Amino acid sequence: MGKFGDKIKKSERLKGFVHSLLMDPVRTRPRFWLRLFQAFYLKRGRKSVIYQSVRKDLVPYRLFSLGECSIIEDFCCLNNAVGDVVVGSNSRIGIGNTLIGPVKIGDYVNTAQHVVLSGLNHNYEDVGAAVVEQGVSVGQIEVGDNVWIGANSVVLAGVSIGKHSVVGAGSVVNRDIPPYSVAVGNPARVIKQYDFEKKEWVKIP
Repeated sequence: MGKFGDKIKKSERLKGFVHSLLMDPVRTRPRFWLRLFQAFYLKRGRKSVIYQSVRKDLVPYRLFSLGECSIIEDFCCLNNAVGDVVVGSNSRIGIGNTLIGPVKIGDYVNTAQHVVLSGLNHNYEDVGAAVVEQGVSVGQIEVGDNVWIGANSVVLAGVSIGKHSVVGAGSVVNRDIPPYSVAVGNPARVIKQYDFEKKEWVKIP
């Protein structure tokens, strides 16, 4: 696929044709025939679980990877059409979550119900054109190991959440969260950090 893939990428016309073969332009999801083959191109670790009700808008030209003993709960939506979606090992993606790549989630991560992690934004700058006609921009989301994200939180494109951090329920994370932090609110702000010298969580004024 190397040379052929490069040829497709260089030709907008050819790229559009191939894309139309793979993706339904109205439903904006992989065509039914392609979904039949997902078992062959999705990477899943041992003892991983994806519940039957999960919507898998996953294409073969981007990576989807689920680590060992990780779980995608009911009614989630997974979309790697514009960026890879990678979930580490021993992680649990909660009920009704939405993951739109590019998203990379570490090991031992827990997300509660109805969390959105979207590495995609719609362009809107041209006021003479409809937003849906202006394409998209993407920014990598990185979630470190051993992070807990509370229910109904939203993590925006380009944001990193450091290891062993907690995001409170209902937060909107629009900037990076350092490791060993507790962040809450809209927009999310850090209210606690772990002090390794004192060996305790310290409130941030």
